[in-house]
Amino acid sequence: MTVARQKVEFGDFQTPDQLACRVCERLAQSGITPDVIIEPTCGSGSFVLAACHAFPHTQQVLGFDINATHLERLRSRLVGIASSGRVQTVAADFFAHDWESQIQRVPGELLVLGNLPWVTSSTQGVIKGENLPQKSNFLGFSGLDAVTGKANFDISEWMMLEVMRWFRGRTGTLAMLAKTSVARKIIQHAERQRYSVTDAYTVGIDAKKDFGASVDACLLVITFRGDVPPPEYLDYRVYASFQDLSGRHVGHRSNLGVSDLQSFERFSSLAGTSPQKWRSGIKHDASSVMELVQTSRGWENGFGEIVDVEQEFVYPLMKGSEVGSGKGWRGKHVIVTQTVVGQPTGSIRERAPKTWAYLCRYADLLAARKSTIYAKNPQFSIFGVGNYTFLPWKIAICGLYKSFRFRLLGPVEGRPLMFDDTAYFVSFACPHEAEQVFNILTSEPALGFLSSLTFWDEKRPIKAGILNALDWSRLTEPFLITAGNHKPL
Repeated sequence: MTVARQKVEFGDFQTPDQLACRVCERLAQSGITPDVIIEPTCGSGSFVLAACHAFPHTQQVLGFDINATHLERLRSRLVGIASSGRVQTVAADFFAHDWESQIQRVPGELLVLGNLPWVTSSTQGVIKGENLPQKSNFLGFSGLDAVTGKANFDISEWMMLEVMRWFRGRTGTLAMLAKTSVARKIIQHAERQRYSVTDAYTVGIDAKKDFGASVDACLLVITFRGDVPPPEYLDYRVYASFQDLSGRHVGHRSNLGVSDLQSFERFSSLAGTSPQKWRSGIKHDASSVMELVQTSRGWENGFGEIVDVEQEFVYPLMKGSEVGSGKGWRGKHVIVTQTVVGQPTGSIRERAPKTWAYLCRYADLLAARKSTIYAKNPQFSIFGVGNYTFLPWKIAICGLYKSFRFRLLGPVEGRPLMFDDTAYFVSFACPHEAEQVFNILTSEPALGFLSSLTFWDEKRPIKAGILNALDWSRLTEPFLITAGNHKPL
């Protein structure tokens, strides 16, 4: 196996010795005194060596790894170290090892530390990697979420959830380097599953410097006590770096992740359910075919071809990036084959024969779209459409941008404006109603509430779940803004 493939398949980012020492020193200074230390994916041993130095009274240090070369390197590094007699190295596959029996044999207080693989399940699928847990929908997603992006997970997330089970009914600490987004999910899981946690915090690290990875990452520390009841709320501290001594308080309220508890408490009266559900834009996964630009020669697709299609199924399109950057409509269009998800598409043949012929020309390409959501739906299906899609006035926002920049947008060329699936929107029949809601959403209380729920380091920081948690009707006189009352087209 090449070094490059090993890094991709196994998420094999070896921890620099200096960072491992800094982590172990932080843990020791906080008063952690483990009887046994386990590193389940020890690699060439940076954490094992650092732990030997930081915890001189620990009885045993166990290092496990699937890679025999890494273990041989670790053994050579242990030669001449006085405390190396406490260290035991074990060749083991994390996903096949009998951890339950292993942990039952561990006496006293346990510290599990290290750096689990930084790789996602979808990446494993692309490279046909085998470093995966047994396939299961372990996060419990249903419907569309189970077969799209939400079902993609970091391998370290699954592994840390497994490690947390080792602390049921016992005292100890989990200390892992992880993507910041994964660390938040682990803490949220600990709260939901009622673990007996007495302390939790994260410390930001420079992943670019330490691993050459352009990702937000941190040290995650969770302390468990088997003899205390679980907390009602698992609030935790977020330190920007090892030099940050104050941190900020983060937690969960009403099943929502809260990035700023102080701000959330100030605006908590706005928490509820949005009067109208925020929707994502159209998903088609075939921009070269489905997206067109009007030129002097006619419609041009993404392949640079001039195509002849009827106007009936062609609508103006604004990308999420254009919504987020404040740009106006830039002449893009999209073919909208359905008005609701799952609608038969055969009627296009009679209503717009040239459009049907165009789609048929690319039938193989459209049938080969990777997402399984297309497999059991009519030919040329799209997603993210409903009655709400075709209302003329919309308030939109891009989920990828690092600020709440709402846009009030009306029809273009007499037709309702469409968005791609990186944008979220609510829609209205009446421009006055749309303007009212826009003024509410851009008010200081609304923005304060939404910001208190947003973690800006995430790839898509603005999510439908955050937008739908704001009950904007509490900021004005009640009025009807529900998509369910719009007349179907």
